[in-house]
Amino acid sequence: MTLQSETKTICCPEFDPVPWDDKMIEWENKRFIRDKVCTLFYMPMNFGGVMKRLDSKITKAGVTLTDGLCLSDHTSKWNMDIYLAVDKEIPDAVNTTLSGNYYSKVYEGSFQNTGKWMKDFEIVMKSKQLIAKKTYMWYTTCPKCAKKYGKNYVVIIAQI
Repeated sequence: MTLQSETKTICCPEFDPVPWDDKMIEWENKRFIRDKVCTLFYMPMNFGGVMKRLDSKITKAGVTLTDGLCLSDHTSKWNMDIYLAVDKEIPDAVNTTLSGNYYSKVYEGSFQNTGKWMKDFEIVMKSKQLIAKKTYMWYTTCPKCAKKYGKNYVVIIAQI
């Protein structure tokens, strides 16, 4: 007997950490759409609703996500900007691009380790003589998919 929950489609693709772990990345006008998520002491409050809104815009425009890349920029305790990588501009969305050199490192585990990961990331950056201009978090899967895959990967990406 197969349970319905076992046959449900997974919303997040399985993440391969190898192309993103300890890597230098160069982006030239990499396309993203941006939206805002309300947070309470950095904890997202309306993330699901924002993602549904963005998914609707992407689907309506017939746009493809690039690498499943969804960057989070924690601008304060109360706000997080979300950047979804797309292959072309989307009408009625905040379209933006990112350019420059970036360094990425993959971590795995519970979100409660974020502080430890950030400290480690700073040590690694310093050891490589890199200085972060801007830092993004990429939560590669939702909690349900992380549970299904048995791994909760988070990528820290810094513009250098």
